[in-house]
Amino acid sequence: MGMSVGPSGGSGRRRGGSRAPMAEINVTPFVDVMLVLLIIFMVTAPLLVAGVPIDLPDSRANALEQEKEPVQISLDAEGQAFINDAQVSMDDLPDALEALREQRGEDNGDAPQVMLRADRALDYGKVMLVMGELNRAGLNRVSLVTTGSSDRP
Repeated sequence: MGMSVGPSGGSGRRRGGSRAPMAEINVTPFVDVMLVLLIIFMVTAPLLVAGVPIDLPDSRANALEQEKEPVQISLDAEGQAFINDAQVSMDDLPDALEALREQRGEDNGDAPQVMLRADRALDYGKVMLVMGELNRAGLNRVSLVTTGSSDRP
């Protein structure tokens, strides 16, 4: 039986039996975690766009191009109004729309683009009431938001 013996008479290890510290960092687990986080953010980011949960009706129309951030007015299933995620009572809606017109339309005299989102279960008269208040406040650039669906004829 042959056994190689190092110069110190041991089995090739240093005295004390300790190994030299590793000077390199293993980045593979770090990259794996970062890729998982990236995928999670990519999936959840589109879901965070609308703050008021509304069941929108379907439409085959294409999306409009926007150069400025539009004002979002939402009506939920109970008929509560929201202006950019802030709840506004129906009694205060005309004053809030007038203040919005003055605030957002003063730079070039143009009325801001308004995106009207209404729940599909909401009464048509409630939607028309809000559209009438938008017209009275001088906010005439109104778009009705729907979910894009090409499944229906």
